Amino acid sequence: MASGLYVETFEAALKNDLALDMDNDTFKCMLVTASYTPNFETHTNKSDVSNEVSGTGYSAGGETLTSVAMTSSSDGTGTIKWDADDVSWTSSTLSNVRAGVIYDDTVTDDRLIAYIDFGGDFSTTSGTFQIQWNASGIFTLDLVP
Repeated sequence: MASGLYVETFEAALKNDLALDMDNDTFKCMLVTASYTPNFETHTNKSDVSNEVSGTGYSAGGETLTSVAMTSSSDGTGTIKWDADDVSWTSSTLSNVRAGVIYDDTVTDDRLIAYIDFGGDFSTTSGTFQIQWNASGIFTLDLVP
């Protein structure tokens, strides 16, 4: 499954039906196995996500993202970047981690933001599981065709 953004969340925010603050809300990243298949059109809340991983060093619901920021370009490219510090689970023993699901833990029902597919299953044994976000951000929107 490819990575993507959850449509309902962004549609509601753009219609001003959802108070989504991409700079100041609390966002979390939970880890899931390949058994979860995201539906970017209909999945809206954390409760729609199944097959969250479990293991030593991992708490249900995932880790809070830090230094979250949305920035826009000033070079004429018309891009918006949403990023945060890399996230990690230290001293963890995890198996079959396929993806990260980012959700907004501030708004009602924990609205889904993004699904990040790792391209394969990963595991740790008493080690650190770390997600290093792309230099271009967790996601970038190109608003100029």
